[in-house]
Amino acid sequence: MTGRAMNAASSSSGKWRDLRLRLLSAAVMAPLALACLYEGRLFWAVLMGIAALGISVEWVRLCGAKERAWPGSGVPLFTLLGGGIAVAHHVITGLIVLLIGGALIVWLGRAARHPLTLGAGVPYLGACLLTLIWLRYDPVVGRANVLFLVISVWASDIGAYLAGRLIGGPKLAPSISPGKTWSGAVGGVVAAMGTGLAIAPMLHSGPAIGALWVACLIAVVSQGGDLLESGLKRRFGVKDSGTLIPGHGGLLDRLDGLLTAAPVVAVLAALLGRGVAVWQ
Repeated sequence: MTGRAMNAASSSSGKWRDLRLRLLSAAVMAPLALACLYEGRLFWAVLMGIAALGISVEWVRLCGAKERAWPGSGVPLFTLLGGGIAVAHHVITGLIVLLIGGALIVWLGRAARHPLTLGAGVPYLGACLLTLIWLRYDPVVGRANVLFLVISVWASDIGAYLAGRLIGGPKLAPSISPGKTWSGAVGGVVAAMGTGLAIAPMLHSGPAIGALWVACLIAVVSQGGDLLESGLKRRFGVKDSGTLIPGHGGLLDRLDGLLTAAPVVAVLAALLGRGVAVWQ
Protein backbone atom coordinates (compact mmCIF):
# COMPACT_ATOMS: atom_id res chain seq x y z
CA MET A 1 0.00 0.00 0.00
CA THR A 2 1.38 3.40 -0.96
CA GLY A 3 1.91 6.16 1.58
CA ARG A 4 -0.92 8.19 0.04
CA ALA A 5 -3.34 5.26 0.26
CA MET A 6 -2.34 4.58 3.85
CA ASN A 7 -2.92 8.23 4.76
CA ALA A 8 -6.32 8.19 3.06
CA ALA A 9 -7.32 5.00 4.89
CA SER A 10 -6.13 6.44 8.20
CA SER A 11 -8.04 9.68 7.58
CA SER A 12 -11.22 7.77 6.71
CA SER A 13 -10.88 5.60 9.82
CA GLY A 14 -10.37 8.70 11.95
CA LYS A 15 -13.48 10.36 10.53
CA TRP A 16 -15.72 7.40 11.37
CA ARG A 17 -14.09 7.00 14.78
CA ASP A 18 -15.00 10.64 15.40
CA LEU A 19 -18.58 9.86 14.37
CA ARG A 20 -18.79 7.01 16.88
CA LEU A 21 -17.53 9.32 19.61
CA ARG A 22 -20.12 11.92 18.63
CA LEU A 23 -22.91 9.35 18.76
CA LEU A 24 -21.83 8.12 22.19
CA SER A 25 -21.77 11.68 23.53
CA ALA A 26 -25.20 12.37 22.03
CA ALA A 27 -26.55 9.16 23.59
CA VAL A 28 -25.65 10.56 27.01
CA MET A 29 -26.67 14.20 26.48
CA ALA A 30 -29.89 13.78 24.51
CA PRO A 31 -31.86 11.80 27.15
CA LEU A 32 -30.92 14.33 29.84
CA ALA A 33 -32.01 17.30 27.73
CA LEU A 34 -35.22 15.61 26.61
CA ALA A 35 -36.07 14.54 30.17
CA CYS A 36 -35.70 18.12 31.45
CA LEU A 37 -37.74 19.41 28.53
CA TYR A 38 -40.50 16.88 29.14
CA GLU A 39 -40.64 17.16 32.94
CA GLY A 40 -41.49 20.84 33.01
CA ARG A 41 -40.54 24.45 32.64
CA LEU A 42 -38.55 24.66 35.88
CA PHE A 43 -36.34 21.68 34.99
CA TRP A 44 -35.73 23.14 31.54
CA ALA A 45 -34.92 26.58 32.97
CA VAL A 46 -32.41 25.06 35.41
CA LEU A 47 -30.75 23.12 32.58
CA MET A 48 -30.54 26.29 30.50
CA GLY A 49 -29.02 28.13 33.46
CA ILE A 50 -26.31 25.48 33.79
CA ALA A 51 -25.73 25.64 30.03
CA ALA A 52 -25.52 29.45 30.19
CA LEU A 53 -22.84 29.25 32.86
CA GLY A 54 -20.77 26.73 30.92
CA ILE A 55 -21.14 28.47 27.57
CA SER A 56 -20.32 31.92 28.93
CA VAL A 57 -17.15 30.59 30.58
CA GLU A 58 -16.15 29.02 27.24
CA TRP A 59 -16.86 32.35 25.53
CA VAL A 60 -14.53 34.11 27.96
CA ARG A 61 -11.75 31.62 27.27
CA LEU A 62 -12.38 31.84 23.53
CA CYS A 63 -11.79 35.59 23.71
CA GLY A 64 -8.50 35.08 25.56
CA ALA A 65 -9.72 36.43 28.93
CA LYS A 66 -9.69 34.81 32.37
CA GLU A 67 -13.04 33.71 33.77
CA ARG A 68 -11.94 34.32 37.38
CA ALA A 69 -10.87 37.93 36.82
CA TRP A 70 -12.66 41.04 35.58
CA PRO A 71 -13.86 41.54 32.87
CA GLY A 72 -14.06 37.82 32.13
CA SER A 73 -16.02 37.04 35.29
CA GLY A 74 -18.63 39.60 34.28
CA VAL A 75 -19.77 37.55 31.27
CA PRO A 76 -21.28 34.60 33.18
CA LEU A 77 -22.40 36.96 35.96
CA PHE A 78 -24.44 39.28 33.73
CA THR A 79 -25.63 36.42 31.50
CA LEU A 80 -27.12 34.56 34.47
CA LEU A 81 -28.41 37.74 36.14
CA GLY A 82 -30.18 39.04 33.03
CA GLY A 83 -31.55 35.61 32.15
CA GLY A 84 -32.78 35.03 35.71
CA ILE A 85 -34.60 38.37 35.82
CA ALA A 86 -36.21 37.66 32.46
CA VAL A 87 -37.34 34.17 33.51
CA ALA A 88 -38.97 35.75 36.59
CA HIS A 89 -41.49 37.34 34.18
CA HIS A 90 -39.54 40.57 33.73
CA VAL A 91 -38.35 40.00 30.16
CA ILE A 92 -37.72 43.63 29.21
CA THR A 93 -35.78 44.28 32.43
CA GLY A 94 -33.73 41.14 31.85
CA LEU A 95 -32.86 42.17 28.30
CA ILE A 96 -31.85 45.64 29.53
CA VAL A 97 -29.55 44.04 32.12
CA LEU A 98 -27.97 41.92 29.37
CA LEU A 99 -27.34 44.99 27.19
CA ILE A 100 -26.00 47.09 30.06
CA GLY A 101 -23.81 44.21 31.25
CA GLY A 102 -22.34 43.76 27.80
CA ALA A 103 -21.67 47.49 27.45
CA LEU A 104 -20.00 47.63 30.88
CA ILE A 105 -17.70 44.76 30.00
CA VAL A 106 -16.71 46.45 26.74
CA TRP A 107 -16.08 49.78 28.49
CA LEU A 108 -14.39 48.64 31.69
CA GLY A 109 -12.50 45.84 29.99
CA ARG A 110 -11.24 47.86 27.05
CA ALA A 111 -7.64 47.14 28.07
CA ALA A 112 -8.27 43.39 27.74
CA ARG A 113 -7.92 41.36 24.55
CA HIS A 114 -10.96 41.53 22.24
CA PRO A 115 -13.20 43.54 24.63
CA LEU A 116 -15.92 44.10 22.02
CA THR A 117 -16.34 40.40 21.29
CA LEU A 118 -16.11 39.60 24.99
CA GLY A 119 -18.87 42.06 25.90
CA ALA A 120 -21.06 41.05 22.95
CA GLY A 121 -21.22 37.57 24.43
CA VAL A 122 -23.51 38.75 27.24
CA PRO A 123 -26.52 39.91 25.17
CA TYR A 124 -25.86 37.27 22.48
CA LEU A 125 -25.66 34.22 24.75
CA GLY A 126 -28.15 35.56 27.28
CA ALA A 127 -30.82 36.38 24.70
CA CYS A 128 -30.38 33.08 22.87
CA LEU A 129 -30.74 30.98 26.02
CA LEU A 130 -33.58 33.19 27.25
CA THR A 131 -35.59 32.48 24.08
CA LEU A 132 -35.20 28.73 24.66
CA ILE A 133 -36.74 29.17 28.12
CA TRP A 134 -39.45 31.52 26.83
CA LEU A 135 -40.47 29.03 24.14
CA ARG A 136 -40.86 26.24 26.71
CA TYR A 137 -43.01 28.43 28.97
CA ASP A 138 -45.92 28.30 26.51
CA PRO A 139 -48.39 26.08 28.43
CA VAL A 140 -50.00 24.69 25.26
CA VAL A 141 -47.26 24.10 22.68
CA GLY A 142 -44.09 24.98 24.58
CA ARG A 143 -42.81 21.42 24.67
CA ALA A 144 -43.77 20.80 21.03
CA ASN A 145 -42.11 23.98 19.74
CA VAL A 146 -38.83 23.37 21.58
CA LEU A 147 -38.77 19.71 20.54
CA PHE A 148 -39.35 20.69 16.92
CA LEU A 149 -36.53 23.23 17.13
CA VAL A 150 -34.06 20.91 18.86
CA ILE A 151 -34.76 17.88 16.66
CA SER A 152 -34.57 19.98 13.47
CA VAL A 153 -31.16 21.32 14.52
CA TRP A 154 -29.95 17.82 15.40
CA ALA A 155 -31.19 16.49 12.05
CA SER A 156 -29.43 19.32 10.22
CA ASP A 157 -26.18 18.62 12.07
CA ILE A 158 -26.31 14.88 11.38
CA GLY A 159 -27.39 15.31 7.75
CA ALA A 160 -24.66 17.86 7.10
CA TYR A 161 -22.02 15.66 8.74
CA LEU A 162 -22.97 12.52 6.81
CA ALA A 163 -23.46 14.25 3.44
CA GLY A 164 -20.18 16.11 3.81
CA ARG A 165 -18.30 12.92 4.68
CA LEU A 166 -19.92 10.69 2.04
CA ILE A 167 -20.21 13.15 -0.87
CA GLY A 168 -17.65 15.88 -0.21
CA GLY A 169 -17.19 18.34 -3.05
CA PRO A 170 -16.71 22.12 -3.15
CA LYS A 171 -16.06 23.89 0.14
CA LEU A 172 -18.81 26.08 1.59
CA ALA A 173 -16.62 28.72 3.24
CA PRO A 174 -12.97 27.60 3.11
CA SER A 175 -11.63 30.77 4.68
CA ILE A 176 -13.89 30.29 7.72
CA SER A 177 -14.38 26.54 8.09
CA PRO A 178 -12.36 24.43 5.62
CA GLY A 179 -14.15 21.21 6.55
CA LYS A 180 -17.65 22.33 5.55
CA THR A 181 -18.94 21.60 2.05
CA TRP A 182 -21.90 22.62 -0.06
CA SER A 183 -23.05 18.99 -0.14
CA GLY A 184 -23.04 18.99 3.66
CA ALA A 185 -25.04 22.21 3.82
CA VAL A 186 -27.67 20.90 1.39
CA GLY A 187 -27.73 17.52 3.13
CA GLY A 188 -28.36 19.25 6.44
CA VAL A 189 -31.28 21.26 5.05
CA VAL A 190 -32.85 18.21 3.40
CA ALA A 191 -32.46 16.12 6.56
CA ALA A 192 -34.04 18.85 8.69
CA MET A 193 -36.97 19.31 6.29
CA GLY A 194 -37.68 15.57 6.10
CA THR A 195 -37.40 15.14 9.85
CA GLY A 196 -39.50 18.22 10.57
CA LEU A 197 -42.30 17.04 8.29
CA ALA A 198 -42.20 13.59 9.90
CA ILE A 199 -42.29 14.69 13.54
CA ALA A 200 -44.68 17.67 13.31
CA PRO A 201 -47.90 15.56 13.36
CA MET A 202 -46.57 13.60 16.35
CA LEU A 203 -45.81 16.75 18.33
CA HIS A 204 -49.06 18.65 17.76
CA SER A 205 -52.30 18.05 15.89
CA GLY A 206 -53.12 20.12 12.84
CA PRO A 207 -51.60 20.80 9.40
CA ALA A 208 -47.92 19.91 9.12
CA ILE A 209 -46.93 21.12 5.65
CA GLY A 210 -45.55 24.35 7.14
CA ALA A 211 -42.98 22.22 8.96
CA LEU A 212 -41.04 21.98 5.69
CA TRP A 213 -40.20 25.66 5.40
CA VAL A 214 -39.79 26.22 9.15
CA ALA A 215 -37.35 23.29 9.39
CA CYS A 216 -35.55 24.65 6.32
CA LEU A 217 -35.24 28.05 8.01
CA ILE A 218 -33.98 26.44 11.22
CA ALA A 219 -31.37 24.44 9.30
CA VAL A 220 -30.07 27.47 7.39
CA VAL A 221 -29.87 29.67 10.50
CA SER A 222 -28.29 26.95 12.63
CA GLN A 223 -25.63 26.34 9.98
CA GLY A 224 -25.02 30.08 9.93
CA GLY A 225 -24.48 29.96 13.70
CA ASP A 226 -22.01 27.13 13.23
CA LEU A 227 -20.09 29.23 10.69
CA LEU A 228 -20.16 32.22 13.05
CA GLU A 229 -18.54 30.23 15.83
CA SER A 230 -16.04 28.71 13.38
CA GLY A 231 -15.09 32.22 12.29
CA LEU A 232 -14.56 33.29 15.90
CA LYS A 233 -12.41 30.24 16.64
CA ARG A 234 -10.32 30.85 13.53
CA ARG A 235 -9.90 34.52 14.46
CA PHE A 236 -8.72 33.64 17.96
CA GLY A 237 -6.63 30.66 16.84
CA VAL A 238 -8.39 27.86 18.73
CA LYS A 239 -9.71 24.52 17.47
CA ASP A 240 -12.56 23.96 19.95
CA SER A 241 -14.32 26.17 22.48
CA GLY A 242 -13.70 23.53 25.15
CA THR A 243 -13.13 19.84 25.84
CA LEU A 244 -16.21 18.98 27.89
CA ILE A 245 -17.96 16.79 25.31
CA PRO A 246 -15.96 13.97 23.64
CA GLY A 247 -16.16 14.17 19.86
CA HIS A 248 -17.74 17.63 19.96
CA GLY A 249 -15.41 19.90 21.92
CA GLY A 250 -17.17 22.32 24.25
CA LEU A 251 -20.79 23.25 24.92
CA LEU A 252 -20.52 26.18 22.52
CA ASP A 253 -19.30 23.83 19.78
CA ARG A 254 -22.32 21.61 20.32
CA LEU A 255 -24.99 24.29 20.84
CA ASP A 256 -23.89 27.06 18.44
CA GLY A 257 -26.56 26.22 15.86
CA LEU A 258 -29.31 25.88 18.46
CA LEU A 259 -28.38 29.22 20.04
CA THR A 260 -28.77 31.10 16.76
CA ALA A 261 -31.91 29.28 15.63
CA ALA A 262 -33.78 29.73 18.93
CA PRO A 263 -34.36 33.51 18.58
CA VAL A 264 -35.69 33.02 15.03
CA VAL A 265 -38.18 30.40 16.21
CA ALA A 266 -39.10 32.65 19.15
CA VAL A 267 -39.90 35.49 16.73
CA LEU A 268 -42.14 33.12 14.74
CA ALA A 269 -43.87 32.03 17.95
CA ALA A 270 -44.41 35.65 19.00
CA LEU A 271 -45.87 36.56 15.60
CA LEU A 272 -48.22 33.57 15.59
CA GLY A 273 -49.26 34.04 19.21
CA ARG A 274 -49.07 31.82 22.27
CA GLY A 275 -50.65 28.40 21.94
CA VAL A 276 -49.83 27.99 18.23
CA ALA A 277 -47.21 25.59 16.89
CA VAL A 278 -44.55 27.48 14.93
CA TRP A 279 -45.15 25.42 11.77
CA GLN A 280 -48.91 26.05 11.65
